[in-house]
Amino acid sequence: MNKTKSAVLSGCLIWLVLLGTVGSCIMPIFFAIGGISSVSDFAIQTTGAWICDDGMTPQTRTYATTTTDSNGNRQPSTAYVLQCVDSSGVVVKEDPVAYAFIWIGLWAALGMAVTAILCFVFAAPGGLLAAKFLEKIKVRKPASG
Repeated sequence: MNKTKSAVLSGCLIWLVLLGTVGSCIMPIFFAIGGISSVSDFAIQTTGAWICDDGMTPQTRTYATTTTDSNGNRQPSTAYVLQCVDSSGVVVKEDPVAYAFIWIGLWAALGMAVTAILCFVFAAPGGLLAAKFLEKIKVRKPASG
């Protein structure tokens, strides 16, 4: 195999390893940020612009509810709902789930972009290190025949 094919192959392998490694560190962080910030006013206004029709104002409504823990016990909880309110103050539409999925999806896409950029930045030096390592292995290998 010539040097170009070897460098391309090692660069691709390094990029795949980096993608898995960096992605497994970066993506949970971005999912957590998206989940925690999904009830913020900025998240409601951003996603509400896509969910609510023109001329409606997105708002948050919170209410007390209960949830079940891992042992089957009922626990008090707070629920969040995006409401689309028209100019007269009437709630036209309520969305309890889609706005959070959209918001977390935006953060996930940002996490994937950061992961890809970091992988491209570190793939070239990693490929060079792998190529040097492979060259050292080839030099040490005794000649047969």
